[in-house]
Amino acid sequence: MTTSTNTQPVSIRPLEERDLENADRIFRLAFGTFLGFSTPESFAGDSDFIRTRWRADPTAALVAESNGAVVGSNMLTRWGSVGFFGPLTVHPSMWDRGIAKELLTPTMNIFDRWQVTHAGLFTFPHSAKHVGLYQKFGFWPRFLTMVMSKPVSERNIVAGQAIRFSQLGNSEKPDMLHECRDLTDSIYPGLDVERETRAVDDQHLGDTILAFDGSALVAFAVCHSGAGSEAGSGACYVKFGAVRPMSGAEQHFSSLLRACEQFAIERKATRLLAGVNTSRSQAYRSMLLQGFRTEIQGVVMERGKDTGYNHEGVYLIDDWR
Repeated sequence: MTTSTNTQPVSIRPLEERDLENADRIFRLAFGTFLGFSTPESFAGDSDFIRTRWRADPTAALVAESNGAVVGSNMLTRWGSVGFFGPLTVHPSMWDRGIAKELLTPTMNIFDRWQVTHAGLFTFPHSAKHVGLYQKFGFWPRFLTMVMSKPVSERNIVAGQAIRFSQLGNSEKPDMLHECRDLTDSIYPGLDVERETRAVDDQHLGDTILAFDGSALVAFAVCHSGAGSEAGSGACYVKFGAVRPMSGAEQHFSSLLRACEQFAIERKATRLLAGVNTSRSQAYRSMLLQGFRTEIQGVVMERGKDTGYNHEGVYLIDDWR
């Protein structure tokens, strides 16, 4: 798709491997500039949000190109029946020329092709420009999402019965992915984060913590750790975590968080990061009780009237950044 912004033609096409370096550079420069960093290119340190996501699904990323140069990109994520996009970034020299809007039109087409029943994004709650743009595409702001952290220190942690996905044999992994899918489907029909579990396993970005009650899987968490992952050096980041809806879910949630902290200790991390939407008030309060404090807050914008799994009684970790 080709359009023109201020007489400069802009084309939107799938992101290719040759675009990764430029897309990553623009991602850091755009966010660093918006947030007022003295050296914008240092935004996000040695974490990686672009290459890791493209490798997880090369068909779920777009670039904007002008005069042969990449000037913006958008990363899409599909979790079964749930889809979200971001980071969506445009080079600061090209801001206010409608490029983000041009990236969003094919993004909506991809969501429609995926037939997701719940679609959304994470954005800055204080930016009227961002919120206004996304409203034009049918996304409306709802509850805040808190990206929280707690310091990690060497200590004995009672985390319950848990194993790591990486400890499973290749013949066991498909069955475990099916069990994880069954758990997330019980929270929201069609929710499936196999993409995240496989990406972490295939790209060696961290590990997935699997928590059991007897032989039954009751919770799991997909964790990134270290440089080159979405966590960055010195951190362990829970990209997604969920507890099966059941009696004792709050206790299983607390145990899952402790298991994530134990994993962080093993990876020599000093911080454990995890996001939670405040509409899941019990999960949010449980994290506060375990010592998590908010580092960043964003607002979730959702399409249509369906709130997905963002409601009371759901013990789930994510942040859609």
